[in-house]
Amino acid sequence: MALTNSQIRYLRGLAHDLNPVILVGNKGVTPALVKEFGAALDQHELVKVKIAGDDREARKRQIDELAGQAGAEVVQRIGHVASYFRRNADAPKIALPR
Repeated sequence: MALTNSQIRYLRGLAHDLNPVILVGNKGVTPALVKEFGAALDQHELVKVKIAGDDREARKRQIDELAGQAGAEVVQRIGHVASYFRRNADAPKIALPR
């Protein structure tokens, strides 16, 4: 699901007050982490993730890898924190603007 610019702006505003739910450690993106991330997305739809590490390119790869494996959209990335969105098809919780 491709998000429009207005939808991304709206989701960034909602994500501003959220605390990170998932913490990616030194082991990186593991199958267990992806499973927990998917469960968090199913429950909340909008999730903030904090990624450890000092290498900017490695963090960017982990952010993109996590989004790809979970089927989520990256809403925003600032430093060590990224926000993701994935619509819950059964029970949507966030009403997106058009």
